[in-house]
Amino acid sequence: MTHEFKEIIQQASINQQQGIQNILATVVDLDGSSYRKPGVRMLLSSNGKIIGAISGGCVEKEIQRRAQSVFENNKPKIVTYDGRYRLGCEGILYVLLEPFYLSTEFIDAFSKNSKERRPYDIISFFQKEDEAHGDFGSIIQFNNQQIFTFSKEFNTEKTGQLANFKQTLQPLFRLLIIGGEHDAVKLCTLATQLGWEVDVITSIKDPKELIDFPGAKSVVAQTPELIQLSQVNNNTAIVIMNHNFTYDLRWLIKLQEQNPIYIGILGAAKRREKLFNELFEFSPDITDEFLDKIHTPAGLNIGAETPEEIALSILAEILSVIRNKEVFSLKKITGRIHE
Repeated sequence: MTHEFKEIIQQASINQQQGIQNILATVVDLDGSSYRKPGVRMLLSSNGKIIGAISGGCVEKEIQRRAQSVFENNKPKIVTYDGRYRLGCEGILYVLLEPFYLSTEFIDAFSKNSKERRPYDIISFFQKEDEAHGDFGSIIQFNNQQIFTFSKEFNTEKTGQLANFKQTLQPLFRLLIIGGEHDAVKLCTLATQLGWEVDVITSIKDPKELIDFPGAKSVVAQTPELIQLSQVNNNTAIVIMNHNFTYDLRWLIKLQEQNPIYIGILGAAKRREKLFNELFEFSPDITDEFLDKIHTPAGLNIGAETPEEIALSILAEILSVIRNKEVFSLKKITGRIHE
């Protein structure tokens, strides 16, 4: 959801510069089940443009129609959408529609927080009732305790009797790609489409530029012995795709200093035992915890053959690790997909 909110911020800022009104639609509660859950958002603009989605595409036009009164009177409200009779989702969505204004101070704070890769909280105050009007709205609080409202008129002192929905948004999930060949480009492209932040490290013998990896945040050429890595934690996955055994081994030795949630390595299954044996020789104190992070060959067994398919299988495996899910076909589920 973080990348969706980032896109909303970017478009809302552009709209403000052009004199276009913005309304933020947030799903703040849910009775039953739905395609998407509380915390999803979309931006409605007075020029009719929509950024983001709060469902699979069938709810958005209805919400846009019901938001017209907010454009006209600048007053927030709650609306509901009953999917039981229209979508088969067996749920009722409660959607907060509020004027959305970004101050210069907020944009600066949001940019700084994103650059530092820090989490932040969004708290929405509302009344759980269809077509409810009141002093509703949302605040955003950054790690340094800076607090901003989304509407200039929202009075946070009148929220005592209101329901609230709190959401903590983490920094963009980060993918570190080590390699600069064609398959690395395909992995970068798909990962950025997921909204991930992608950094690429290539060989100093074959350096590449940012233009070679569309969507990447950075591209550098460096050796594992000399590079300085930062912010490699459980919000980071690493995929090593050098097609070079010795280079892969050197990177594994280096990565012991870091704590990513996932390390994927391209290559045949038969090279795995050799790779681990040599890793033990260079690092006899290597931990089981670190070894458990290593997935080689990287990816799920979906019959992938092309670079694009291999990238898909790797990203799917990373997602399964992030979400702590055992991989199987959804057709085997008899109850709800999401807990």
